[in-house]
Amino acid sequence: MPFLIVLYLFNYLDRITLAVVGPNGMNDELNLSAAAFGFASGIFFAGYLLLEVPSNIALHRFGARKWIARIVFSWGVVASLTTFVPNAEALYALRILLGMAEAGFAPGVLLYLTYWFPRRVQAQAIATFAVAIPLSSVVGAPLMSWLVTSGDGWFGLPGWRVTILLTGLPAIVLGILCWFVLADRPASTSWLTSAERDLLEAEIAADQAVVQSQHRVRDALKNRSVWVLASVLFTILYGMYAIGFFLPTIIAGFQEQFAVSFSTVQVGFLTAIPYALAAGAMIMWARRADARRTVVVHAAAASALGSVGIGIAVVASSPLMAMVGVSLGAMGLLSALATFLAVPARMFTGVAAAACLGLVNTAGNLGSFVGPFATGWIRDLTGTTKAGLLLISAILIIGAAVLVLRFRELDRIATGDIRGGTREIVDSHSEPESPS
Repeated sequence: MPFLIVLYLFNYLDRITLAVVGPNGMNDELNLSAAAFGFASGIFFAGYLLLEVPSNIALHRFGARKWIARIVFSWGVVASLTTFVPNAEALYALRILLGMAEAGFAPGVLLYLTYWFPRRVQAQAIATFAVAIPLSSVVGAPLMSWLVTSGDGWFGLPGWRVTILLTGLPAIVLGILCWFVLADRPASTSWLTSAERDLLEAEIAADQAVVQSQHRVRDALKNRSVWVLASVLFTILYGMYAIGFFLPTIIAGFQEQFAVSFSTVQVGFLTAIPYALAAGAMIMWARRADARRTVVVHAAAASALGSVGIGIAVVASSPLMAMVGVSLGAMGLLSALATFLAVPARMFTGVAAAACLGLVNTAGNLGSFVGPFATGWIRDLTGTTKAGLLLISAILIIGAAVLVLRFRELDRIATGDIRGGTREIVDSHSEPESPS
């Protein structure tokens, strides 16, 4: 697990590097407006969405070790090449390629975790893995803010280009290490005793046996619950990436809003605060959800908290109140994500599980593109981030409402209730298959 967390930390770091380098040289040099910056941030997901499902199925077919190694190595190469973009068009193209390179990593690891962790602790395992998201901002925001100023002139490059290069190169090394560190399944590891391997695999097999007997890709495509889950993930990722890419800009805007100013490095440290709090909150929330077997309820409550927090940030009358609101927003968003992701991970087994996770992430990640782009466009239109933040708050409430309205259906999936539960839900939302 620690190695997977490191991988995801650099994965998310490569995605959000633009959040720091954009307002610190890149936007000026490449002549990017707020809408163009939001577009560059979000267009990453065009390539990501294109290859998400195929990549996840490939992981199931070729094995986690080989496929995750391929993903990590290729995104490191593309991220490093972004250092040398000469104009906005080249930036857009490389962001699309970066999305294609990274496609399948997050849902692939979620699938991989179901090979190793039984249902009773899956939400905690997923939250532990996902803690890399806030950690990447806790560590990365101050570090990148320092690099973008202190690194100016290194290798004959401006600071923003140095920052992109030094956050991309480590992924190449990590990709090579994947080949030697990861094991495909418990049966192929040497650090578990044979008794431990047998016990673990028996419990995981028992979990899979109570899900359902359908294992085809088209079962995931035709299942109504899959699309409900995708719509909820859309709302969470809309908010998470809009806040993630624009938080440094929002904090820098305190000078105009509250007549206070911060240096680039101070903005980096302030950006880290909400994510440091979110890291602890998401682990605690997931542990509570697993213990009470109420994953869906916890995801809805966390999403509602995120909405309230962002609303507080909009009406804040001081920098402190604004930071409290943003912190509550980050805690809610990331806690919602960590608990929510346990639901699609439990719906299917085999290749259908790969397709389900890929499909939910593909459709849901439309929010990752729309969120930053819409927030930037609204900022250009209104001259402030407030209207964009209000839209985020409203969208999160919609996501929480969907979870509440579909509670019975989704709770059966999350708890694995086979007494008219998960299997009944899957079957009732899929067309019957003719005998082969």
